[in-house]
Amino acid sequence: MKKTIKYGLISIIALMVIAFGGFYIWSEQTYKPSDELYSLVGKGNITKDNGFVTFQPTKSKKKGIVLYPGAKVEPEAYSYYAKELAKDGYTVVIPDVRFNFALFDKNKAKKAKNEYPSVEKWYVGGHSLGGVAAAAYAYENPREVEGIIFLGSYPSDSNDFSKTKVPMLSLYAEYDGLSKVEKIEETKHLLSKEANMHKIAGGNHAQFGLYGKQKGDNEATISAKEQQEEMIVVTKKWLHGNGE
Repeated sequence: MKKTIKYGLISIIALMVIAFGGFYIWSEQTYKPSDELYSLVGKGNITKDNGFVTFQPTKSKKKGIVLYPGAKVEPEAYSYYAKELAKDGYTVVIPDVRFNFALFDKNKAKKAKNEYPSVEKWYVGGHSLGGVAAAAYAYENPREVEGIIFLGSYPSDSNDFSKTKVPMLSLYAEYDGLSKVEKIEETKHLLSKEANMHKIAGGNHAQFGLYGKQKGDNEATISAKEQQEEMIVVTKKWLHGNGE
């Protein structure tokens, strides 16, 4: 009997190790920054330090944005969006997250506060599952967050902001094959009373970053650069409307 239990436990542990190994290998097969991203930002201008890809402004507003990457997307892929927001005075940090899933590292915003103490106020945001992680952090730490930016994303059902007044910006795309327009509409009731929504006509899911095509996505009818520019313009306008 004891041997049966022992071998049973060994088998369970072995299966768990194999399952984790499979997940780890899969999670490491990431979407990498595209050549277009490097042509817009310059590979030498992207540095990762203390677990963050960071873009700092020449003249700081003492405000920052923690931008969580989408699942299995490398943080550098959001560098163009981050760089352009930094030009407007924001310190923008994109965290490197465990197993390339932001939900495993949703508290990276706390680390950002410690790493950049000169920043007095923080926004959080994210793409896809990165936005879910940002919303979870904001929900658990409401006094630490000035606002939330969703890029092809929405809060989970357990993070209902409908009775709050936290400023929110939801950017979503017409041809998003993963965070579909229907899902964005279905989850609108979870957003705050101060939510602003903006639909990017012709855009898709992958073009919220610059990392090429993504499995399960639809074809966009605008270029990645066009989508990025619209994101930047709308985000800056929204930020300016929140006390700038």
